[in-house]
Amino acid sequence: MIISESTLSFEGALNKESIPDIMKEFVKVPLSGIRNFDLKLVDEIDSSGVVFIDYLRTRFPDASFENISPEVEHTLNAFQGGLKDDIKQPVIPGYFERTGELIFQTLQQSRKVMYLLSDILYWSVVGIFNHKGQRKDSVIQQMLLIGIDAIPIIALLSFILGLILALQSAAQLHQFGADIYLADLISVTMVSEMGPILTAIMVSGRSGSAIASEIATMTVTEEIDALKMMALNPIRFVVVPKFHAMTICMPLLVTLSMFVGILGGAIIGFYYLDIAPGLFWSRVFSVISFRDFSIALGKSIVFSWVIVIIGVYYGLNVKGGAEGVGKVTTASVVASIFWIIVLDAVNSMIFYYN
Repeated sequence: MIISESTLSFEGALNKESIPDIMKEFVKVPLSGIRNFDLKLVDEIDSSGVVFIDYLRTRFPDASFENISPEVEHTLNAFQGGLKDDIKQPVIPGYFERTGELIFQTLQQSRKVMYLLSDILYWSVVGIFNHKGQRKDSVIQQMLLIGIDAIPIIALLSFILGLILALQSAAQLHQFGADIYLADLISVTMVSEMGPILTAIMVSGRSGSAIASEIATMTVTEEIDALKMMALNPIRFVVVPKFHAMTICMPLLVTLSMFVGILGGAIIGFYYLDIAPGLFWSRVFSVISFRDFSIALGKSIVFSWVIVIIGVYYGLNVKGGAEGVGKVTTASVVASIFWIIVLDAVNSMIFYYN
């Protein structure tokens, strides 16, 4: 270590063996006038030397480092020490920048969703006439998982919902002597709104999350890439059977939910309002029109598509490992329920607003 006017020069090695001795000399040498550090004669440096250089930069923030050899500079950069005096502070984006970034990301996601939607619809139509590239009986297997296994929970919740709606309505209708209109209220409510939306939310939480987590796991474990390497289209091989099964099962589950919910209302009408079962059901079939039933089934098909598309989209865009799978699974369920409610509101404004 050599002091010449305002320059302090180092020579030899700056490593774990020499740094303790240099630090001892620092105590003996006046360093108040030092403005430059010359590293021309330094021929070796390790991580201890990098820490020492960082210490000098902190203690002498206005000093400069000169004559750094390429080898020393490479080591400094490798250990992320470096001699960058002009460290830039991160720039916090403004309101318009954040808004533009949000719009840009929304457009990017919309484009990805449209590409995915076109692929799913195309291969779903092709898959009806050509089963090449699909596993045998894959649609039937998915129908068992999505449809048959969901019957108990959907039937139970629909029955309880019908009971609750009938109990709450019966107390009010009985005050006005309008007991028979309980059949009208329960049937219209279950067919037009509660049956489709309750079933869609239950299927979204049960089957939509399973679709998202399955595809996300396949993406993380590179099974999707493996299918591509084997010349198998992942959409056709994995997604299309789920799409077909969901499209078939959702209307059937919605029909079950409607019937069981109205059955719950009929039980309340019989035991609390003394409405004969025959009279109740005749009133139901006179109130419910084919138009109402067809609109409900149409909504159920759209809801099924929303559940599959959102689950597949989040599954294919997973990032990270197991934590990422959990995040996209949660996000897919939340997004599915959100769009189900939004589309149901749009449907109500289109078909029921006079």
